[in-house]
Amino acid sequence: MTQEQSVQLELTLTLPDTLAREAKAQGLLTAETLEDLIRAEVQRRRVAQLFVAADRLAAIPKFSLTETEIEAEIQALRDEKRGIRVRRR
Repeated sequence: MTQEQSVQLELTLTLPDTLAREAKAQGLLTAETLEDLIRAEVQRRRVAQLFVAADRLAAIPKFSLTETEIEAEIQALRDEKRGIRVRRR
């Protein structure tokens, strides 16, 4: 497995006092834990996007897609994904 390059970010969180204390007490505010939480959320969102795509395909009447239409759906998803990436940068 190749070593992934790291980027150092400095974040400031504004949390309610009780939530901040509880999160700290549970070890949730460490760099390692925050990385794990962010990785899990990124993966959860990837899976959610796949389910959205599957739902869109399932909504299309069966046996009505041509190969060209399937390619167009795939391209639309790729374009949509690229659009999300561009907006978040």
